[in-house]
Amino acid sequence: MSILRYAIYRFGTMLLTLLVVSVLVFVIINLPPGDYLSNQIAELKASGQSAGVAKAEFLRKEYALDRALWEQYMIWMGFMPGPHGFSGLIQGNFGWSFEFDRPVREIVGDSLWLTVLVNMAAIVFVYALALPLGVIAAAKSRTWIDYTSAFVGYLGLATPNFLLALILYYYGRKYLNIPIGGLMDPSFEGQPLTWEKAKSIMVHLIVPTIVIGTAGASAMMQRLRANMLDELGKPYVETAIAKGMAPSRMLTKYPLRVAFNPFVADIGNLLPSMVSGSVLVSVVMGLQTIGPALLTALKTQDQFLSAFILMFVALLTLIGTMISDILLVMLDPRIRYEGRES
Repeated sequence: MSILRYAIYRFGTMLLTLLVVSVLVFVIINLPPGDYLSNQIAELKASGQSAGVAKAEFLRKEYALDRALWEQYMIWMGFMPGPHGFSGLIQGNFGWSFEFDRPVREIVGDSLWLTVLVNMAAIVFVYALALPLGVIAAAKSRTWIDYTSAFVGYLGLATPNFLLALILYYYGRKYLNIPIGGLMDPSFEGQPLTWEKAKSIMVHLIVPTIVIGTAGASAMMQRLRANMLDELGKPYVETAIAKGMAPSRMLTKYPLRVAFNPFVADIGNLLPSMVSGSVLVSVVMGLQTIGPALLTALKTQDQFLSAFILMFVALLTLIGTMISDILLVMLDPRIRYEGRES
């Protein structure tokens, strides 16, 4: 099976998986009793506000919340005509946020690409830090370099993200004049992307990237070190050294290639874990990502907003998994061979 055919196959399975995920997301969101409008109607009736009740009832019909659950799902996805015809996710209509009283598209507009930007920066930070430190720690096993990297790694795992954010914000502002809060200067919010806005975003990205990526880098460094040590203890390494191969060349040519497979495979898990793990960090640091909106939507049972954000996270997960699978096929001849046989 060629790389192109495999990529097409993985893309097809990704779409099928995303469809299954959409069913699960919609069902799980509707598991708690009631919804945003039902709760609002109950509160309005208790306070005697008949006008508000009429508006809430109108919205229930407007967004098909008075229909059976399977019909709501089909209309939300755009597989079935609703009050406004075919107008669902596949048609580009993300729904309405009852909590913010605005279309979901407006609420998550800039937050989507900022979320991707923050997490991509964190992933680059994770790999740039974990790869060299993990390899050096394994190559210098049981030396002060190994012990120091292990101590730093465990410290990164043990320190809560929000606490690290507060520490970096304080000292970064005091000694390095790093701006506090947000992903850009407030004057650039809602403005088109310019070079000045891009520079502001890059400066504001420094602290969030370190905060979100530290724990992931620490865990990945320890995992790569363990994989490398396992490979370095195998007979083929001793044979290569006995034949006179330079230790540095031997290290990168054989053990690193084998130990690198789980490292690449982690891409699929890293993206969603970064997004979900950065929710609290986004609230603490005032980041304009989808984290705070998701937290609010889940608390208030704002189903269209929360469902879309969860679908977006699922899409990131599936894209990351697809990329890691394709990279593994390119890196490991054994996987390519199994692919041809299938």
